[in-house]
Formats: sequence, structure tokens, C-alpha cells
Amino acid sequence: MPSIGLSGAKPSGPPLWLLAEVTYRCPLQCAYCANPIDFAGQDELKTSEWISVFEQARELGAAQLGFSGGEPLLRKDLTELIGVARNLGYYSNLLTSGIGLNEARLEEFAKVGLDHIQVSFQAADAEINDLLAGSRQAFAKKLAVARAVKAHGWPMVLNFVLHRHNIEQLPRMIELCIELEADFVELATCQFYGWAQLNRAGLLPTRAQLQRAEHITQQYREQLAAQNHPCKLIFVIPDYYEERPKPCAGGWGSLFLDITPDGTALPCHSARELPITFPNVREHRLEHIWQHADGFNRFRGDDWMSEPCRSCAEKSKDFGGCRCQAFILTGDASATDPVCAKSPQHHLIEAARLEAEQAARSLSSLIQRNKKNSQLIASG
Repeated sequence: MPSIGLSGAKPSGPPLWLLAEVTYRCPLQCAYCANPIDFAGQDELKTSEWISVFEQARELGAAQLGFSGGEPLLRKDLTELIGVARNLGYYSNLLTSGIGLNEARLEEFAKVGLDHIQVSFQAADAEINDLLAGSRQAFAKKLAVARAVKAHGWPMVLNFVLHRHNIEQLPRMIELCIELEADFVELATCQFYGWAQLNRAGLLPTRAQLQRAEHITQQYREQLAAQNHPCKLIFVIPDYYEERPKPCAGGWGSLFLDITPDGTALPCHSARELPITFPNVREHRLEHIWQHADGFNRFRGDDWMSEPCRSCAEKSKDFGGCRCQAFILTGDASATDPVCAKSPQHHLIEAARLEAEQAARSLSSLIQRNKKNSQLIASG
């Protein structure tokens, strides 16, 4: 039985943003995926169980619901779940690779009230995109889906995860997004959790690559603004090139609630990597989990902090940084995020930057996310 303790501070408000990771199954094999490495063999929640989760979260005050994965399109009940979300009053967002999304399903989703679609690309051309995705014809399918999404009138976000193997394509990526009439473009430099952490040495861009990408993005922003163009470019810097940590998920257990395919409730999508037993919606109601679960209360507030976080003037802004990143890098989930220049373990970030300068440039060095590799890694 998961621990449902009373440690730490209580939540200051409801979980406004609910992420439903309805499956870890996916037709692609992206080496930068943030899903758990040992994802194989998940016992997924049934339709009725997901509906109960949506109802309970709405009662708590959740307003936005993201359908994610893996690839959520692999759930045969996705149309039904989207319809339930609309009836409950959620603003719903589908986060998809686009693989498996066709005209018939788009029409279904429109009828039941889906609000928003985000389509991910791996690169700006078919060769690199399909190599990174581990799937032939993926790029062509994504192009067709993006055009169909716009034809249906949805707001559309196009997402590119940037890393050392595609970041030089940035101008072509932006031009492609403009051509496809994207409303928002998320140029999200790889963050290192799950499979991405496993492949960090082969994915982290160099500082020179990153600086060039930022400069190019700003040039395009200025051009688009001068033309009154509606497309908005969002550039996300990797934590590894920051000196201050990010306020992860708006603060631990403050705004964000993630439910994994098997019903485990998490305060962020990577928290499963921590040495904490998180509760499951099959055993506890969401209100009890949000209010009382030890895993959710563990890092709320600042009583858990040690120095230098405890006396830092920024602690109410960054909340000590990312707990998952702290654990991945130091083995201690309560440590100051090593991204912070004040952290006694900041040298770990500096070493990763140096590693990026010296790392091989070959795509063949990456370990792809697939069931076989997941099983091999899980078995040791």
C-alpha cells in the first residue's frame, strides 16, 4: 500500500492542470523521450477508471486536461474520453505524434469537443525526422496531419524537441511551421529525463549550437512581428545551460497533477524516477491523494529545504529547482538542483557541458525507445 502520510505543507490550491498519460505505447522510438525507461508491461487504466479520474479532478478544481502518452491515439476509447472531458467542462488538449491521426478521427474529435492539438516533429526533413523517430514515412504523415488540423480550424502547436542532431536545422523548422500556419511553435531544447537522460551524452547541444539557435529564433520573432504575423515562437533553453533552476511544474504539488497509464498519481511527469512510493487512483481518491499523500506533500513549501536553498531569497520563485533532476544527478531528491550556480554539485552541470563539447556526433550512438530496449534495461 502506498504511503499516505501527513508530512510537509498542504496544497495552497487545486491541481489546475491535469495530464492524462493514457498509454506509454507509441509507434515511434524517440531517443529523447521523457517516459520511464522501464515502461513495458503497464496495466493501463480502463475507460471507466479514466472517467472517474476526470470527474474527481474536476471536482477538485482542475480546468485543463492534456491527453498524452506515449501516443494517446493508440487508445481506442480516446474519442469517448475527449467527449467526457468536454461534458465535464475541461479545456482539452491532444499531445500527439500525429501517427494514426486521420480525417475520420479528426472529425470524431471535432464532434465531441476537442479544443486544441499539439503535433510533434523530430526534424525539418524526412530523412532525419524518420531516423530520429525510428519510423518510415513518419514525416510525410505528420505533414498531412498538420495540414488537416488547420483545415478543421483548431488552434495548433507544432513542437520540435531540439538536440545536437537537429538543432542546425532550426531555420528550416521555423520556415516549415510558418508554411503549415502553426499558431504556436515550441522549440523545446531537450530536457534530460527518462530515455533522454539515458542518451544525454549524445543529445545535449554545445553552447555554440544553443547560442546560434537563440539568435536565429530572435531574428525570426522580429521578422514575424514586423509583418504582424500571428505565429508565436517559444524557445525553451535546456536547464544544463542555465545558472538558475526552473520552478518545476509551478512548484511541487501546486498546480500540476499527472496520472500515468497504470493510475499512479504524480506531482510531475518524471517523479516516478524518485525513490518515493506514489499512490494509485485505484486505491485512493484524488482528493485524498492531493491533500494527504506523502509523495505530494514531501516537497511542498520550504521546510524540507537545506542550505543553500533554505536561506536563498529566490526560494519562493524557483522552489529549490527540479526534484527529479536533483535526484538524477546527485542521488538525493532533497538536494539543491545542480543547475543552480549556488549548488555545491554545480560542477556536475559544468561536466555535462564539457561532455557535450567532446561527444560523438553520430546518431548510431543513441539508444532508441522501444519495448525491446525497455525490457533489456529493466532486466539489467
